[in-house]
Amino acid sequence: MLDARSSRPDFEFERSESGVRYYCRNMPAILTRGLNARVWDESGHEYIDFLSACGALNYGHNHPILKSRIMSYLASDGILTSLDLHTAAKRAFLKAFREAILTPHGLDYRIQFTGPTGTNAVEAALKLARKVTGRRTVAAFTNAFHGMTLGSMSVSGKRNDAAPEPVLPDGVTRLPYEGYLGAGIAELDRYAAMVEDPSGGEERPAAIILEAVQGEGGLNVASPGWLRHVARLAARLGALLIVDDIQAGCGRTGSFFSFEKAGIRPDIVCLSKSLSGTGLPLSVLLIAPQHDKWQPGEHNGTFRGNNLAFVSAAAALEMWKDEEFLSGVRASSRRVWDWLTATSERYGPNHIRPKGVGLMSGLEFTNHGLTQRVCRECYRRKVLIETSGAHDEVVKIMPPLTIEPDVLDEGLDRLDDAIASALRQSPDLGKRFAA
Repeated sequence: MLDARSSRPDFEFERSESGVRYYCRNMPAILTRGLNARVWDESGHEYIDFLSACGALNYGHNHPILKSRIMSYLASDGILTSLDLHTAAKRAFLKAFREAILTPHGLDYRIQFTGPTGTNAVEAALKLARKVTGRRTVAAFTNAFHGMTLGSMSVSGKRNDAAPEPVLPDGVTRLPYEGYLGAGIAELDRYAAMVEDPSGGEERPAAIILEAVQGEGGLNVASPGWLRHVARLAARLGALLIVDDIQAGCGRTGSFFSFEKAGIRPDIVCLSKSLSGTGLPLSVLLIAPQHDKWQPGEHNGTFRGNNLAFVSAAAALEMWKDEEFLSGVRASSRRVWDWLTATSERYGPNHIRPKGVGLMSGLEFTNHGLTQRVCRECYRRKVLIETSGAHDEVVKIMPPLTIEPDVLDEGLDRLDDAIASALRQSPDLGKRFAA
């Protein structure tokens, strides 16, 4: 007898795919194609993408230049995967990264290709810091998110009940991120004093790891002064400063690196997500030369040589020399922030307040249950969007950096309408917002 569900378009996913799938539960459309900030499902419905594959598509879907480079490389029978062998594609990427990013920023990092995902980069960074310093402990922050492998989970703030309990707290000191329950520089100084006090009970750390903008933690933005203080504290304690720029990097905050405004130079930077420009897996560590203490083959992995990603990444880096592209990012960032500010003022900052920076921004709702309702209403209005924060209290706006102004405006209009609709469905809450 045929299962009645078998005629549903999503039946094959339900039958075959693991229950761990997540995003598709809230946005069940079966997508078929995309162009910049717009995607279409197999029924022909058009959506505006305010998700950007969680920051992996900063240059949008199928950017014509990046797609052309990939197609040309494939047509030439170029090497696709190469371990850490030398290839022309890798050389071109290294040269492009040095000329477009490192040299203009006055940086002199060695580049390590790790496994293909962001968490692989974090794991390598933690391993290297412990090797360089000979120490075990790592200081990490509340509301942090660094990945889903065990080492990365241990320095993430959110408790994962599926993780083996004995593994997570081992070798990690948790510090309050700036603004967490009012925390600031004093908490950093107290930690340093405890480390330096023989009776303080804190080991000297191998590293301090942080995000300059906490993407999954609720779009919390560290101030330049606080970041500079962390950098000074790391140097004072002889620890390596690791900045996880996996989501906030590659231009998401308006500048290529999220920590640029602070003027700091981390010892290690983790990059991934939009580094390839097209969503192809590519992750690297940027390592200060004096800390590149790896022995040959000491940290490796099969998929460190994704040459197709090298090709698209080199092409994406060219955009950072293009003033038209840069001015477009700045204009879109201003437009989003103006809209966030106006929306907060309209409903009252006690109910909704802006969070984030650049095109990594959103709205925090004091009523946490409202965010999921807003996202459902967005989906009904054909906008792909997600939440973030410990309680999913922030509606997160992350369109492509290349989004067209009219598409951005249309997406914000739909989001505005979704908020109004969500409030109408909660009359008591709506009265409080109107008060």
